[in-house]
Amino acid sequence: MIVGVGLTKRHRIVLYGDRNMAKARRKESGWHLGAARLVVAGCLVVAAIAFAQIVQQSRRMAGSHVGAREAVMSDAAAVSVSPVSWSAQEDARDIAPLFGLATEPVAGQVGAKWRPVEADVESELDVLARCRAGDACPAVARELMKIVAAGAGRDGLARVGLINRAVDLAIIPTSDEAQWGVADRWSAPFETLATHRGDCEDYAILKYAALLAAGVPRDDVKIVILHNVLPDEDHAVAAARVDGAWLILDDSKLALVRDTDMVGALPRFVLDEHGARRFVAAGHGPNLSRSSAPPRVMRPA
Repeated sequence: MIVGVGLTKRHRIVLYGDRNMAKARRKESGWHLGAARLVVAGCLVVAAIAFAQIVQQSRRMAGSHVGAREAVMSDAAAVSVSPVSWSAQEDARDIAPLFGLATEPVAGQVGAKWRPVEADVESELDVLARCRAGDACPAVARELMKIVAAGAGRDGLARVGLINRAVDLAIIPTSDEAQWGVADRWSAPFETLATHRGDCEDYAILKYAALLAAGVPRDDVKIVILHNVLPDEDHAVAAARVDGAWLILDDSKLALVRDTDMVGALPRFVLDEHGARRFVAAGHGPNLSRSSAPPRVMRPA
């Protein structure tokens, strides 16, 4: 059949016009399809590039083995942790002493100030044990239990960071002069929690007790008396060993800093269940404490 034979002129015009329109529509449809294919291809290229970048970044992160293994701010994380490398090379540092320094027993007023406080800490830890056993529990003991509970279900850096933050939030910085009318007074944990006020050694003592109550091994918890260069004053901090590395819990800083990364301060004394000791240079050279006189730890009112 020959198309158009027997049709009027007007019919042939309409028929040919419809054909031209159909061709135009097919052409337009083909153009849209081609454009869509180009868009899809472009999206696939962009996705492939992005995926390659993600894989590369993940490999870098896995290789770096960065250490703040658990961020602890608020409920998910409690404190900013300065960057710490936890590489396999540090396994050999598990037995490294605090600040890498030897210590020697110190007699005199430092030990005399610490002994009664350490005895109070032990007594108050016994009170906490009785509270857990269901005995009558004083309000200050319940306060300490709340601080310990901040690290419940955690271990390692997370537990230390959460308890450190809980203590920092529980105390209002107040000098001994303002609170007690004396130049220097070391308070046991219950006394500090009764007023919710204290200066740096009160923070350190409370952190020491809370970490012990939380189950941190006794050999991994200390109190350290430092001498700050600027300002020129003594300052007390707690220290906790996590995965072989000693971290400094300083109420004046947000971050937990490794002992060997500290600047602007000299370690003088270390306090724990064994009493008071002073740091000495390698080979038991000149001691770093300058004297056995008790440090007067300072904080602004």
